[in-house]
Amino acid sequence: MTSAPPSTTPSTTRRRREQLRDFLRTRRARLTPADVGMPAVGRRRTPGLRREEVAMLAGVGVSWYTWLEQGRDINVSAEVLDAIGRALRLTERERAHLYLLAGLNPPPAGEARGAPVGPELRHLLDAWAPRPALLRDRYWNLLAINDATRAVFDYDDTDRNCLISFFTNARYRAAHAHWASVAPDVVAAFRADAAHSPDDPEFDRVVDELRAVSPEFAELWARHQVGGPGQAVKAVRHPEAGDLVFDKTTLVVADHPDWYLELFNPRPGTGTADRLDRLSRVPLADPA
Repeated sequence: MTSAPPSTTPSTTRRRREQLRDFLRTRRARLTPADVGMPAVGRRRTPGLRREEVAMLAGVGVSWYTWLEQGRDINVSAEVLDAIGRALRLTERERAHLYLLAGLNPPPAGEARGAPVGPELRHLLDAWAPRPALLRDRYWNLLAINDATRAVFDYDDTDRNCLISFFTNARYRAAHAHWASVAPDVVAAFRADAAHSPDDPEFDRVVDELRAVSPEFAELWARHQVGGPGQAVKAVRHPEAGDLVFDKTTLVVADHPDWYLELFNPRPGTGTADRLDRLSRVPLADPA
């Protein structure tokens, strides 16, 4: 849902309108009628599209668009801003900038499904070893993990979604020291994430798949509890290393805002760091 940003003092509002005026003018000036499939009619004193041409392409009134470009105090909607963005051939980042200058929060950036994980992120995951680290998307699908995650949490190539593995990976469940007490919070956090995109079928797919195989998840999902992100403690009982306790921190990847980096750091005073170091010297078993 789009809403006004918190900073709405008179000075910031005036500055946004000035920037909006200049931004729209420069975006209009870089386009020609040929760029948008329109015939060039008459001589042009200035380069680029005319205001009435942008208004026609966006399906808005010429006077209204003129007032918007002049930075006047008028009401705008997300739908109209999207139409203007298409008319001006704005990039996704330019579209988000237009929203902010118009006084609205931009919608979440679209994420290309199946986008490859770059070598920089993979190197970061590997460099975090011997501590576990993983990369997931907004649906909690696993995008990449490091060897420490495989060794500590017993993930393998069949694990593709954090939530599904939490309920269906028998090895992981057996190792989790407080699985039953943590499960409601895990489901509540996923519901909170899904609520941001109520029409996204991928969230429904994960829920439907899990409800079909896990009565425990189905019962917890029916409670409609909602949680939130934040720091978390993760405790596992490893068959070789013993009790391991981690502080989990979740970070958003700047150039992929739908990707989340989960880093697990040994909790001080638990002896986890020493046991983790010894475990890292044990060769990983061949998954085959």
